[in-house]
Amino acid sequence: MKVETRGLRVRHSPEVDLRYPDLSVGSGEHVVVVGPSGSGKTTLLHLVPGLLVPQGGEVLVGGRRIDTLSEGERDAYRATSVGIVFQDFHLMPGYGALDNVVLGLGLAGVRGGAAVKRAREVLTDLGLGARLSHPPRRLSTGERQRVALARAVAHRPALLLADEPTAHLDPSRASDAVALLRSTAASIGATLVVVSHDPAVVSGFDSRVRVGARPDEVSA
Repeated sequence: MKVETRGLRVRHSPEVDLRYPDLSVGSGEHVVVVGPSGSGKTTLLHLVPGLLVPQGGEVLVGGRRIDTLSEGERDAYRATSVGIVFQDFHLMPGYGALDNVVLGLGLAGVRGGAAVKRAREVLTDLGLGARLSHPPRRLSTGERQRVALARAVAHRPALLLADEPTAHLDPSRASDAVALLRSTAASIGATLVVVSHDPAVVSGFDSRVRVGARPDEVSA
């Protein structure tokens, strides 16, 4: 699914007025968003799925204007077409790994036995077949990240977004986490957009989107 932005502007406060260069990410492409702290990397990742609406400009995903959709339409778009791995995972603490993924599938309209079957398959593929009933507190940081990834991809989204995917991992596990993220995106044919300041992550991507730079410095 192709992602394009044109003339984006987000005004958080009189002191924080973010303006983004135009960008284009091709369908099935894997890119990393880089830039200095405070440049709006995470904000950009929230604009693409419609979690935030810009004060100016356009966000197009698959040729569809996302910024002009109603809140309900944006919710439906995310539920069916987008998978997001948040920096802090946002897993439900009172539920096991399997149920966390099943709940996510329910938002995408996959329920009952079909949801359980698919959640079990995805978690097993990610090496968590023996952890299905474990709640987040009984999982390692890396395992919690895999549950979050499973929840994000179980409905086979066309667009996968990840915010600082190695923020809670030690350096020795960072490259493995990125490789898993990319291989999972490739397996479902999803466009992948990752935000990171980690050199180990950035070095693994040939395509980069730079924010907080002059327009002529931006590449994708």
